[in-house]
Amino acid sequence: MTIAFAVISFIIFIYSIILHEIAHGWIAERLGDPTARISGRLTLNPFSHIDPLMSIFLPLFLVLSHSPFIIGAAKPVPIDPYNLRKPEKDMGLIGLAGPATNLLLALLFAGLAHLLSGNAALVFLPLLANATLLNIVLAIFNLIPIPPLDGGRVLVALLPHRFGEALMSLENFGIFIVLFLFLFPNPLFSLQGIIFRLTSLIFSLIFPGFSLT
Repeated sequence: MTIAFAVISFIIFIYSIILHEIAHGWIAERLGDPTARISGRLTLNPFSHIDPLMSIFLPLFLVLSHSPFIIGAAKPVPIDPYNLRKPEKDMGLIGLAGPATNLLLALLFAGLAHLLSGNAALVFLPLLANATLLNIVLAIFNLIPIPPLDGGRVLVALLPHRFGEALMSLENFGIFIVLFLFLFPNPLFSLQGIIFRLTSLIFSLIFPGFSLT
């Protein structure tokens, strides 16, 4: 991996998680809550979004530990559910917006790769493949059905109220459960393995002919 490749990949990673958060805020505003815009979070300025732990330390740790893929997140955009017309349902839609944005970005990068030919393909294809892979991983990771991840919010919106409330009780420490399962796989359950298999499947469908190895 060249320095230029690493730097460009990191920039793509940063803006992928930024666009993920902007999507949350944008959909929230469409559903009645302008909190993200008022807080200055509907911006591409990275300094408004970067979280030292999730945006810098965790991805760097995974790179240095030779993880097969990288995860991370920007600071969550603030959302006031009391401004929403149908709070439980709308929070599910807001949660879904982030992973959907990453999947759209993956399709965009894969589409650009399909347009390349000749020398341009040799130069840009690995970078576009990496950007596609990165966004697929971000989408799948965020769809894990444990609050405060987006998949948890989506599941809460789908469950009956009392079960949704029980699941939301995990919100304050759910991310630690997820990170423990991700960083310390065991023979009975490997979150890394599940993410890798799903990522490989989706990547092979939208980016055929390019090996992940």
